[in-house]
Amino acid sequence: MDSFFQLYGKDDVVAMTRVRRYETKLGECIQVVTDPQDPAASLQQATARYVLIGIPEDIGVKANGGTGGAETAWFPFLNAFLNIQSNDFLNGQELLLLGHFDFTSLHEVIEDNAHGYEEKLDAYRHAVVRVDEAVEEVVRMVTQNGKIPIVIGGGHNNAYPLIKGTAKGLYKAGLIPLAQINCINLDAHSDYRPLEGRHSGNAFRYAEEDGYLQKYCMIGIHENYLQQNVWMDIVNNPFFDLITYEDIFLHEKRNFMQAVAHATGFTEDGYTGIDLDLDSIENVLASAGTPCGITTREARQYINFAATDTRPAYLHLCEGASLLNDGRRNEAVGKLISYLVSDFVKSHTQTPC
Repeated sequence: MDSFFQLYGKDDVVAMTRVRRYETKLGECIQVVTDPQDPAASLQQATARYVLIGIPEDIGVKANGGTGGAETAWFPFLNAFLNIQSNDFLNGQELLLLGHFDFTSLHEVIEDNAHGYEEKLDAYRHAVVRVDEAVEEVVRMVTQNGKIPIVIGGGHNNAYPLIKGTAKGLYKAGLIPLAQINCINLDAHSDYRPLEGRHSGNAFRYAEEDGYLQKYCMIGIHENYLQQNVWMDIVNNPFFDLITYEDIFLHEKRNFMQAVAHATGFTEDGYTGIDLDLDSIENVLASAGTPCGITTREARQYINFAATDTRPAYLHLCEGASLLNDGRRNEAVGKLISYLVSDFVKSHTQTPC
């Protein structure tokens, strides 16, 4: 297990669960690793289908010149998620809470030693490579043992090691002939910027360049933030497709669910990663938040439909924040992510514990 990763035990879960008489909370049912010395064996033996992983970091966002704060979503999410009800709709036993990454030391080294905007930008981009390595290792272990990762970020930079680790894990498990997967991404941005050094804006470019991303379909991209060179690269790539926000909501070429169905159809030939960048949701706190985006209801519909109409390789919810470095705050982001995760898992319901 990577040195940056912190495994959770039952005591950690109990400490975050508000037990109440006559009720059963998710935190009372959710599974954890039973043998910290051999987490891979614990995963293999666990009955849970989904594995929760937190990546509370904003290194990739800062490497992209964005406002930090993406590291503040994981713990509010956990506080909300572990305290929802275990019932016929969502059990808790279908989930295993693995733990979270702690990249504080990387962040502190950069802040203490790098000076000036360009030097810090370069240092953060180098640090993202180390984040990539750590995330890939854990995700590969999870998928190799037949589980579906649910990853809460953190910046969208983590899509690259998530795609890479998942592809390698599924290949190692004998589930795919090549270490390649597809991806659909509901996002205001393509995150397909050039290979200028790793950051939150080019995860999918690196994944494609390294051969781990086969098909990629983007939904809800804002035309105002789509670079011309990126647009031309997408248009000329038969394995990529894009439906803009304007085509859905202004020109009404498709309605929202038709756009989502197009994306799941485009990627139906293989395992598909499901990405949702919270900066696509109107007025949700994020580094690149928008006053004009999809609704929270549409985000939930996207997760529900994509989970049932694909062979999901992973779920990735990223870029949300409860507190940005510029002082903006929104305590509701953890609860929103909790809804999205529960919607994903409910696509395969079980009975209560």
